[in-house]
Amino acid sequence: MLTAEKPTSTRSGAILLVRLDRQSSRPLSDQIYSGIRTAIETGRLVSGASLPSSRALARDLGVARSTIILAYEHLRKEGFVDSALGRVHRVIARAESPRAGPVRTPGRAEPTPAPLSRRGARIAAMPFDGFSGITETPRAFRTGVPALDLFPVGIWQKLLARAWRRSSTRALGYGDPLGYLPLRQAIGQYLRSARGLLCHEDQILICAGSQQAINLCAQLTFDPGDAVWMEDPGYAVARHALAVNEARIVPVPVDGAGLDVRAGIEAAPRARLAYVTPARQCPLGVTMSIARREALLAWARASDAWILEDDYDAELRYASRPPAPLWTLDPNGRVIFVGTLSKILFPALRLGYIVVPPPLVEAFRRLRVLSDFASPNLLQATVAEFITEGHFERHIRRMRTLYQRRQELLVHVLKKRLGDRVEVASSDAGMNLVVWLPPHLDDRLVVAEAKRHDLDLMPLSALTVAHHRRPGLLLGFGGIQEREIVEGVDRLERVLRLIRRD
Repeated sequence: MLTAEKPTSTRSGAILLVRLDRQSSRPLSDQIYSGIRTAIETGRLVSGASLPSSRALARDLGVARSTIILAYEHLRKEGFVDSALGRVHRVIARAESPRAGPVRTPGRAEPTPAPLSRRGARIAAMPFDGFSGITETPRAFRTGVPALDLFPVGIWQKLLARAWRRSSTRALGYGDPLGYLPLRQAIGQYLRSARGLLCHEDQILICAGSQQAINLCAQLTFDPGDAVWMEDPGYAVARHALAVNEARIVPVPVDGAGLDVRAGIEAAPRARLAYVTPARQCPLGVTMSIARREALLAWARASDAWILEDDYDAELRYASRPPAPLWTLDPNGRVIFVGTLSKILFPALRLGYIVVPPPLVEAFRRLRVLSDFASPNLLQATVAEFITEGHFERHIRRMRTLYQRRQELLVHVLKKRLGDRVEVASSDAGMNLVVWLPPHLDDRLVVAEAKRHDLDLMPLSALTVAHHRRPGLLLGFGGIQEREIVEGVDRLERVLRLIRRD
């Protein structure tokens, strides 16, 4: 039996597979009717989906147009499609049609999935709900969300359109794995002038945000099972990225001076990597002291280890200049510097960068080719113009002022409404702050109750592995408007009152 299977594209862009057996005595119009009906009943064609025109489908299948018209008319009579002369043929909603979930084939047993690898099983079992609670309009007090309502969308649209007009067919290709050269040059100039970080443009790799940067660094700096220092409490996304790459996470306590290097040496003196946020520790907001910085660099040199410096929130310091990066104090090339543009501009941008010591540049270039090759050229070109025309630094200044005002409001309202019931650890930078709860409370229970009052809170216990402190909450305010900040504190006060009664 000869069976022809020809995919045909619908007007909506979907691909429809129609099976024809030209040796069968069954009319082709019946075969086409049955094929489309099966696609509807199994959910391959959903309610409202448009079918190809009779002319287009006849051409794709190599049959007469009248054959397609007969099949469509049969479908119309049985209530599967709405088909009228001169109109698009659309699938009609049917009560028995599947609405969600995977497509089931009638009469076929449910398949048994093959087992995951050991690594895959560990990833699947990780207790991570990083996407829960995300809404289009962030509510109090979602962390990690910038003030998107004040982003200069008009300027961005003009630069994006200009980048498209100036682009050639070369821009439609893969591009340099290190990234778009003008963007690397612009970032290099910004780092030199604003952060005092001297590097060549060929040491900068553009990537898809800080999370991919951490993944790339992990793959090149340690082997599965190697010890890796991680700040405790620390940035959960970084911890998960390191764990996915099979690091043996060594939680190192953080105090008012930053990472406790002596404790790290006692726990794992031969660790291969230390992940740190020295400019503004995530989540506590402290700045690593110069003594701790020097001790960390000395350890890396003596242990032949790497330091992954995440420049977390460094640009968002309200008054003083950000502290000098560890990179600038390192004469031995042990520091890999990671920064992100997505948090300053907007999360959907998904662009960040890595500043790589010269001996590692070629390894990073090859790994980028093997992972996803490069970031989109058009976005990189737009960001390059955004930086070189001064919009980036103007936006940073504006956000510093805004975030300082919003933090001051949040601190004022917290102290007014909650008084001595909490301790507010305000900071001079960033988009979030820590609120310490009374010792007898469970911060996870507070967060669970807060969700029922339309609040998004982060418990500090979720960011802690071993060195547990008193219970606390991480409150984000960057993308939360002033009125919502006030109303959010009111709801938080009600939550704490309810929990105290329990």
